[in-house]
Amino acid sequence: MSSPYGLQITENCLFCKLRQQGFFCDLPKNSLADLEKVKYASAFPQGAVLFVEGQAPRGIYIICAGRVKLTTTSRDGKTLILRIAQAGEVLGLHGTVSGKPYELTAETLQPCQLDFIKREDFLKFLQNHADACLNAAKHLSENCQTAYDMIRSLGLSHSVSEKLARLLLEWASDGEATKDGIRIKIALTHEEIAQLIGTSRETVTRVLGEFRDKEFAQLRGSTLLIRNRAALEKLIGA
Repeated sequence: MSSPYGLQITENCLFCKLRQQGFFCDLPKNSLADLEKVKYASAFPQGAVLFVEGQAPRGIYIICAGRVKLTTTSRDGKTLILRIAQAGEVLGLHGTVSGKPYELTAETLQPCQLDFIKREDFLKFLQNHADACLNAAKHLSENCQTAYDMIRSLGLSHSVSEKLARLLLEWASDGEATKDGIRIKIALTHEEIAQLIGTSRETVTRVLGEFRDKEFAQLRGSTLLIRNRAALEKLIGA
């Protein structure tokens, strides 16, 4: 089934070609069959807000395809991106399980397919399937580890150059090695990169310009080319 956003929507988890090892939906067949009974497959355009910080939890979203940014906002309006969620991840899990308001705002970065499960249906599903409970616990643990890593990075980095170098090196692990360097598709604006490392758009633009002039790394459109990984590692003392 296709959608207006150029996605091929897969309605049935049992026959989904997007599913891989490690996905939340990578469950035994009987669990998947019960999951299929309570989930709703939907397509969303880029920029769609799935839920907002402080909202009462309605349920979870499973990302089948696409990416979603998770943000928090201070009282003075400053936004920080905690992470970019990828396919296979579960959104709103903490609030749905605990009953507390969503702690983050979730917004699609590109057209996405997401499966939604109402809170009451998801809690019953967890009660009946120990394997799903274990998977949910694993996801919550991974989310906590990501938060710890981000706090460590923001708290221990002494400069914006170091913070940005850490971020670029994280992305490099998923990049493509070429004769010119490591090539990565990121599709984030300077503003969004700034929100990831807790600084201003102007500062990110300046530091990226310095990296380009020193031939450390260059961002052109949605393509990042890391030319000198060793130089970036030296900035963070790796």
